[in-house]
Amino acid sequence: MSEGAGVVPGPTNSLVDVAGIRVGHRTATDGTWLSGSTVVLAPPEGAVGGVDVRGGGPGTHETDLLDPRNVVERVNAIVLCGGSAFGLAAAHGVADRLAAAGSGVRVNEEIIVPIVPAASVFDLGRGGDATARPDVAFGAGAYDAALDAGAGAVPARGNVGAGTGAVAGVLKGGVGTASAVLGDGTTVAALAVVNSAGSPVDPATGELYGQRYGLPGDPAPERPSPGDLAAYRATVADTPGVSLNTTLGVVATDATLSKARCAKIAGIAHDGLARAIRPVHTMYDGDTVFCLATGERAEPDQFALHALLTAAGDCMTRAIVDGLLAADSVRTSGGAWFGFRDAFPSANARTPGGDR
Repeated sequence: MSEGAGVVPGPTNSLVDVAGIRVGHRTATDGTWLSGSTVVLAPPEGAVGGVDVRGGGPGTHETDLLDPRNVVERVNAIVLCGGSAFGLAAAHGVADRLAAAGSGVRVNEEIIVPIVPAASVFDLGRGGDATARPDVAFGAGAYDAALDAGAGAVPARGNVGAGTGAVAGVLKGGVGTASAVLGDGTTVAALAVVNSAGSPVDPATGELYGQRYGLPGDPAPERPSPGDLAAYRATVADTPGVSLNTTLGVVATDATLSKARCAKIAGIAHDGLARAIRPVHTMYDGDTVFCLATGERAEPDQFALHALLTAAGDCMTRAIVDGLLAADSVRTSGGAWFGFRDAFPSANARTPGGDR
């Protein structure tokens, strides 16, 4: 179980438990498509942002702006997308929508520049066509979906948005999310796109590495049967080589934080990846985590910051588990991947979302 006195999941156990944050997806699964984009919208005034990039093969956009040494303080949106480097075009679709809405850095009366950092996962060809990848319209579509959903709308999980074509080891990956409310009332939450070269499954037991960090109310799969475990091991043995991947994350909090502290939280959230995936931060991954701080609550002191950092790491682990349990099995002309629930039916894993 996750540690921390008085820490409980938020009302929806998702990223939108941080007031003002919205999430939208654009998903494409028709024909030879298996990809999509996800946007995390900050409040209209923006949010202080940070980032930590640790994978050996990152695909990113505007992350240098989040360096604490650089001038821009506030971010308007974060875009997560499939399509590898090609999919980063989705960020321009979000920027266009934000500019039309008047959100961004105002240069003068005529010019406004939205700040939209982005990162991509490698999913090319998983639907059967390597040229079927997100573009500008996917970003605009995800932005529209976030606005249409309304404030506080629980984001969809599993095979949606940037997680549509995600694969984790030999299992189907996807989008997951989790939140925590600390004893002092501060909220922190995470959203993950689980698309890892490493495995989220302990090969000795068939259990998810990250499930031990759950809070009360989180899905808690049982230990799989020997038969399910043997079948999984056979699948691993029959899977050649290492694929190109990347796990992405966004942490959000209502605390007041500097860019440097946002970067620290993003870094600690990578510990959450390391608890849930083995190996992680490989040369085949572009693992990247962003942090957004809306500033609705006071700046934490040293001890409160420690609690916030701890909860952020745990939320990321829990979001990864959530994404794996929400993922559905997929078969396309580009491949076939079992979701955890289908690969380990004896684990009796509940589908996240319906219980939240």
